[in-house]
Amino acid sequence: MTVWLNGEIVADDDASISALDHGLTVGDGVFETMIIRRGFPFALRRHLDRLERSLAGLGLRACGRDELERACDEVVAASGVDEGRLRLTVTGGIGPAGSGRGDGPCTVLAMVTPQLPVPPTATVVTVPWTRNENSPLAGLKTTSYGENVVALARAKDAGADEAIFANTRGELCEGTGTNIAVVVDGRLVTPPLSSGCLAGVTRALAIEHCGIVEETVPYSILETVTEAALLGTTRDIQPIVAVDGRALEVGDLTLAAAAAFDELVARDLDP
Repeated sequence: MTVWLNGEIVADDDASISALDHGLTVGDGVFETMIIRRGFPFALRRHLDRLERSLAGLGLRACGRDELERACDEVVAASGVDEGRLRLTVTGGIGPAGSGRGDGPCTVLAMVTPQLPVPPTATVVTVPWTRNENSPLAGLKTTSYGENVVALARAKDAGADEAIFANTRGELCEGTGTNIAVVVDGRLVTPPLSSGCLAGVTRALAIEHCGIVEETVPYSILETVTEAALLGTTRDIQPIVAVDGRALEVGDLTLAAAAAFDELVARDLDP
């Protein structure tokens, strides 16, 4: 692991933050995860754009785009890796041990770690909890990930790879760290942002380049759908082969979308 913290590369053992950091005490922070491909964080511009939108959505002070880019550039260079995983986290910095914020600088942490191999397909389960599309955190990529931890643990206990949420209106929404697309009437569709799902970078690229379209669909479609896929930074477009133990096919629409995404990655590292 290679770590960059508040302006400099630090040894793992020295990578510490205050016990009063608001990201630790109340989850007051945002983050992005990027895949390093050919020595460069894939879709860096889009990820930093989204991180800045998340900062604005939380009302956190902006650290400055130059600082964010410097953190990514320096930690990737120091790591020396061509293929890996980059996580960039920004928190509210030191603050009271409660919801009120302090007035000091934000904490900026960048880490490069190995990226474990991702299976070619995935299995998913449905869960009894919902995403609140009216939440002030809807659509923001924040460090408040407790709901995702609980739901993913449910999936792992069931022998699955991912858990899929509905929203409060009974519509298909997203996974714990992924977007989802399902085949409806011969089209590969993904829920719109109005569902409360995260504005995934892979999702956006799949809409722009891979023939996936936005459409509101009921959560109950997971009971009958025959072809679906997960969309995510570490997965790209990954076919789903089972929902709650019911087998799905790896169909032509998903394979074509995945191939189009692979072609995009091959020709452009910052689309």
